[in-house]
Amino acid sequence: MPEEQAKTVDELMSIRDVEPIDLPDGDVGEGLQFKTNRGDFAAILHRAPDADQAVIWVCGARGGFGGPGPGTYARMAEKFTGEGITSLRLDYRNANDVFECALDLLAGVAYLKSAGHKPVVVVGHSFGGAVVIAAGANSAHIKGVVALSPQTYGAGMAGKIAPRKLLVVHGKADTRLAFSCGQQIYDMANEPKELVLYEGAEHRLEECRDDLEDLLGQWIPETLAAEIVLA
Repeated sequence: MPEEQAKTVDELMSIRDVEPIDLPDGDVGEGLQFKTNRGDFAAILHRAPDADQAVIWVCGARGGFGGPGPGTYARMAEKFTGEGITSLRLDYRNANDVFECALDLLAGVAYLKSAGHKPVVVVGHSFGGAVVIAAGANSAHIKGVVALSPQTYGAGMAGKIAPRKLLVVHGKADTRLAFSCGQQIYDMANEPKELVLYEGAEHRLEECRDDLEDLLGQWIPETLAAEIVLA
């Protein structure tokens, strides 16, 4: 692993092809299969015509496309499409492996960059919160990181997110990952950063779904529009 981590992202992970696939039942968007030198993973693209702004959404330790809410990712992706922001909802090759899942996310970033998109915002829930932090600290094409109900394991690079913006959201009634996890990540990070704690909200943030979606609907476009100088 140390030898692998010494390599560049491009050396570790390269996209060989992206093919259309069928969507899961009841889902909307364009199904995609990413074929890489490390294996294949699926994604759902919500394409906004002529857009150069984009968001990537990743889920928890089991992967998939569900996310918090439930359904928040799909709803926000469709909402943003109408606002000129493309979304990519991304699954993992090897769920529950922060290093490999961060590479999947960075492959998604590279795909959007190659399609002409400016630096993106990445959003992750639970285990995915650590994934977006790890990826965000290692990509100049990520300008904002959102960690929802995040775990601390794998999130040790939170201090390297800056000057990218960081938003940490946690429910104070979370019985799976205590809200102290979100507080700890926030404390490790440097400005610009924001911590939002919802009273009575559990791990999936169902109890605060409307407030959460209002928050994301404001924070993400503002971050995409902001001028952030990245190394």
